[in-house]
Amino acid sequence: MLSRRTLAGSLAALSAALLFPACGGSSSASSGNTLNWYIFPEPSGAFAKAAEECSKASGGEYDIQMRQLPADADGQREEMVRRLAAEDDSLDILGLDVTWTAEFAEAGWIEAWPDDLRSKVESSSLDTMIETSTWKDELFSAPFNTNTQLLWYRKDLVQEPPKTWDEMIEMAEKLADEKKPHLIEIQGAQYEGFTVWLNTMISSAGGSILNEDGTQAELGEPALKALQTMRKLADSVAADPSLPNQMENENRLAFESGTAAFQLNYPFVYPSAKDNAPDIFKNMAWAPYPSVVEGEPSHVTIGGIDLAVSSMSRKKEQAFKAIQCLREPEKQVRNAVDGGLPPVTESVYKEKDFQKSYPFWETALESLKEASVRPLTPAYQSVSLQIAYTLSPPTSIDPENDIAVLTDRIQDAIESKGLVP
Repeated sequence: MLSRRTLAGSLAALSAALLFPACGGSSSASSGNTLNWYIFPEPSGAFAKAAEECSKASGGEYDIQMRQLPADADGQREEMVRRLAAEDDSLDILGLDVTWTAEFAEAGWIEAWPDDLRSKVESSSLDTMIETSTWKDELFSAPFNTNTQLLWYRKDLVQEPPKTWDEMIEMAEKLADEKKPHLIEIQGAQYEGFTVWLNTMISSAGGSILNEDGTQAELGEPALKALQTMRKLADSVAADPSLPNQMENENRLAFESGTAAFQLNYPFVYPSAKDNAPDIFKNMAWAPYPSVVEGEPSHVTIGGIDLAVSSMSRKKEQAFKAIQCLREPEKQVRNAVDGGLPPVTESVYKEKDFQKSYPFWETALESLKEASVRPLTPAYQSVSLQIAYTLSPPTSIDPENDIAVLTDRIQDAIESKGLVP
């Protein structure tokens, strides 16, 4: 993937120059006191309200204008990469997926936070989110919102939630024998959600995909245990027949349709079931993500958005100030209540307004504290593609053989060797 000035970066810059010939240098979009905030579409209006309030509170020092990125994560990244490679100075504040900070920092596209501001961000953020914001011991982004998966189950089918994956599969098979709804919904399609699943399973088995400094693939016994468990589900009657095509929304719909007893998914499924499937909702309960190893806690892969200051911005000082305002606790509550985006500051979880909308807040908070992060490397996109390509569909997983194959492919991705699938 991209390093500070690799061949890939040069090609990206050439592509950007062709697509955005007028992006470099001074831009009318960056004139005056305007701060352009590039962020994914947020339908509730919570982000827009925060931008308006912060602009007003600045006393004219800055005026935050939201610039809507594409709805899908790949499209968001692609647009920002092209503009940044073309040195577009109209980008001021960037909404980054938690997997992008290392790549953008290594490419020289985002600014490290000054020490005095860094301490404020770190003291007001969950430790696991700070991991996603840090590269080479410098803070390059500030956590804005987060996310974690929980186990959602039907209490009319299951008296006590399973504590392990083996127990959950066993429960589902028993329900199938009784001709009851029994499916376990999980993300098995060939996309980023599959990498999230694998990362969670390996972390929960006590391992990691890469070593600590992100330079070597580190698959071993934990990865073997993870792959064995994933294949066990794929071969079971507990697996949805559509597992190879299942993403988060398909999992939600299957659960709401009444065919599933369990789903591993994000909190958005709770209000959705309330609105769309009241009969299912009344029996819907939640529990911690099942363990891979009995007696050991699960380490669910953390999600969310971090905010960074573009190195191309002509208003870096104002951008740092604006991000601090956008992260204020009351705005995090609104993002959660209106937009369904969990906060990054632990104290916000004690707010009554938040707890009312998130009755599962304690379980979510504990999950976030024990969370794992996806591999921290500038080559993350290539690493993730190799994982999904190698292991999808889940019914094709060959644990012993795939460990060796995947190790080689991940190492090639880190070293920018070979072709990306």
